[in-house]
Amino acid sequence: MRRIRAVLAALILTAAALLGAGAPAAPDSTSTVASAPVVIDIDLHDGMVYEDGGTYYLVGSMYACGYQWYVPSPWCGFGVSTAPTLSGPWSAPQLLFPPTEVNPYTGRTFAAECAETNGHGCFNPRLVQRHDGVWILYFNQPDARTSTTTHAYWLMGCNGPAGPCGKGAGAPYGSTYKPRLNQCAGENGDFALVPDGTSAAIICSYGGTLAVERLDWSWANGTGQGATALAGLADVEGVGAWRDTATGTWVMTYSEKCGYCTGTPTGYATAPSLTGPWTAPGNLGWSAPPGGRRDISLGCGGQARTVSVVDGVPYQGTDTWLGTRNEADADVLLSPLSYTPTAGTPGDGHRWIPPVSYPCR
Repeated sequence: MRRIRAVLAALILTAAALLGAGAPAAPDSTSTVASAPVVIDIDLHDGMVYEDGGTYYLVGSMYACGYQWYVPSPWCGFGVSTAPTLSGPWSAPQLLFPPTEVNPYTGRTFAAECAETNGHGCFNPRLVQRHDGVWILYFNQPDARTSTTTHAYWLMGCNGPAGPCGKGAGAPYGSTYKPRLNQCAGENGDFALVPDGTSAAIICSYGGTLAVERLDWSWANGTGQGATALAGLADVEGVGAWRDTATGTWVMTYSEKCGYCTGTPTGYATAPSLTGPWTAPGNLGWSAPPGGRRDISLGCGGQARTVSVVDGVPYQGTDTWLGTRNEADADVLLSPLSYTPTAGTPGDGHRWIPPVSYPCR
């Protein structure tokens, strides 16, 4: 308990020291497609992109050291690369924190907890700038969910947009913390950390269902405000969301659940606010597949992972998986997303044009 209070105190001190330092832009976007997709041939996966001070950053999970999913193997850690533009050239990945970093809650290294024991992994690094200017990293460790009252997510304070992160990073902001969550208690799957002005929310998953929970002012704990069973979805993961400024609508994308598949559908749902209510289009007909109107893409030969808003443009991040346990050679595809509301309901006899789309090439 003393350790938890100390970490919370550090987070509060961080906010107090930097409050008013200049809030980062909210993850809003226009509905205009800004550019063609970008292919990044680098060993960083299930991550995200962001920009700071004219430099672009890509964070993701690494595989080149020999990690294999569900096989006891080395955990390569989370890396970050930088570039002057989204098109590159991208630098060689550097670690956000070493795999030998000790988890202060268990006394074991993250290398041991993420892969060496059973290969279950740690995934989905989400590095965002808090409203006070501090950079924080969230990620999930599936095995960290030990009961329905805990969850898989970890928070680290970082000393900059490229790290280092975690308690081992030291002053001024290095820390490791287990968030207190409500709607996301018991969750252990893919997730999105979504800023909304000076606030933020986490959209989390477990067993193919989605939940959302707003975070407190420090973005370190849940407020209990949120919802579960979003849009009535099942068997989905790889979630991301953004707010379309032209309509004020929140748009969420996700992939149909399929580990390392070389093509799996991407679906969507919309909501008037980040906490919902979220709705996805239904379908009618004898033995109608549930994704008949909600699916918008076959994942460009891979799997949608999350949404990143960069320079006011939402990008769908896709891992073009190889279908193997080691995915070091898989490319990352960034596709600009478009949201154009359309009329129509199942059974109206008219053409259905999904309002959400993104190009594969």
